[in-house]
Amino acid sequence: MSTIYKFGPHKISAGQVFLRTKYSFGLVNLKPILPKAPTANEQAYHLLTTVNDSSSGHVLIVSRRPVPRFLDLTPEEVSDMFQSAQKIGKIIEKEYDASSLTIACQDGPDAGQSVPHVHVHVIPRRLGDFANNDDIYDQIGHNTREYLTELDAAPVLHKGVDNEERSPRTEQEMAVEATRLTSLLEQM
Repeated sequence: MSTIYKFGPHKISAGQVFLRTKYSFGLVNLKPILPKAPTANEQAYHLLTTVNDSSSGHVLIVSRRPVPRFLDLTPEEVSDMFQSAQKIGKIIEKEYDASSLTIACQDGPDAGQSVPHVHVHVIPRRLGDFANNDDIYDQIGHNTREYLTELDAAPVLHKGVDNEERSPRTEQEMAVEATRLTSLLEQM
């Protein structure tokens, strides 16, 4: 029987998990914020085949203990979570041809936390991936209640990670990415 991980109310299959430590686990994201950017090799060789590779490198580091707030973690759990984020960040930046990383944690629903279980987003970034660099934070937080006023004064809710415009990936797509990341971690 396959191991099931808990992420708030969600059940996560072992196939989505690429990192397991004493206090944390790392999983690939069901609905990554940024689409996969073509690698330098793909750009250089102008690949003619269409590959349905939805991997983006946007991953989550989740506390094994199901607590809702960062402030509820022990010092050991905080250390483990951020050491894990640093370790996978080194791999993700290289593997996904990124030049930087966004590492973010929303601590509570008013900060945009959409799953009541402490987690850290690790997202590879590239120059120009958002017109306004800080727009990524609107994409991370599903429960963000910041409204824009259009000319007709109608409020528009920012669409976050759970919005319907971003399609969820299949279990198989996530397993492929998780397997690749597991392999890269083992090579460190």
